[in-house]
Amino acid sequence: MTALRLGMLTPSSNTVLEPATYALLADTPGVTAHFQRLRVLSITLDGGSTGQFDTAPMVAAAEMLADAKVHAICWNGTSGSWLGLDADRVLCAAITEATGLPCTTATLALHDALRALGARRIGLVTPYLASVQAAILANLRAEGFEPAAERHLDDPGNYSFAEHADATVTRLVREVAAEGCDAIAIHCTNFRGLEAARLVRAETGIPVLDSVAVALWGALRAAGMEAAPPG
Repeated sequence: MTALRLGMLTPSSNTVLEPATYALLADTPGVTAHFQRLRVLSITLDGGSTGQFDTAPMVAAAEMLADAKVHAICWNGTSGSWLGLDADRVLCAAITEATGLPCTTATLALHDALRALGARRIGLVTPYLASVQAAILANLRAEGFEPAAERHLDDPGNYSFAEHADATVTRLVREVAAEGCDAIAIHCTNFRGLEAARLVRAETGIPVLDSVAVALWGALRAAGMEAAPPG
């Protein structure tokens, strides 16, 4: 079997993404993930924080991943969810122009997965500040979805997002599920959402889309591998 290599652009202070991705790939022989970090220290709407996601350093990081002859690149961060999907689309176009490789992001993959599931009423769980959460909800509406319920932790992160326990994330997702929705997004790639996604899906039947799993799904699709939407 020909190896399939996935390049992951990774927020520098993230500690959940890599081990979670490796765990998800444990039963998928021939597919490997390769990570390149870039500086991300906090998640707010001020200029210093949003400047972390300028295109130039992200393209430079993608070019280093391309040296490993990866088959696709994924920005495995969720900045497009509050900056707007056009920011991610512009980033992907720039990376593809620089490397010749297909590119996606955790947020673009989330929207693709929600549409593939036919979901309209969306529950949202994040660790973010209220202002960041409001921007994400506004962008969901702009893309034609109806936010049905949400929970957030008012944490400016980024490193601290990983310190919230699985049980905390599961409680938030259960609360959102109880309010009724077609699907639930746990949208932060440094948040411990995999266990919550598994448990709440089993309990309620509602698809729960953890951002690490969704980004991996998007990267596989970008590389030409078909897979059912996670959740």
